[in-house]
Amino acid sequence: MGVSAMSIETWTLAEAKAKFSEVVDKARASGPQTITKNGRVAVVVVSAEEWERKTRRPGNLAEFFAESPLRSSTLEVSRTKDAPREIDL
Repeated sequence: MGVSAMSIETWTLAEAKAKFSEVVDKARASGPQTITKNGRVAVVVVSAEEWERKTRRPGNLAEFFAESPLRSSTLEVSRTKDAPREIDL
């Protein structure tokens, strides 16, 4: 569903509390529902499917590093062999 097909509706907190089931149904059917508190946007209710689609990350950390353009660079990082510093407790 594209953004243009979504009907983003705004609810006051009182309306959202009184009609929570409707807010959820509209989020699932029509797209994100904005809830305001004291006249300011407080939260947006989205369907679980929309949340998963927006937060899904392709691949994993190992793949990210393997595909890095820095992998073939000649950058060399050296570490000191010093012992850990002493801390007074």
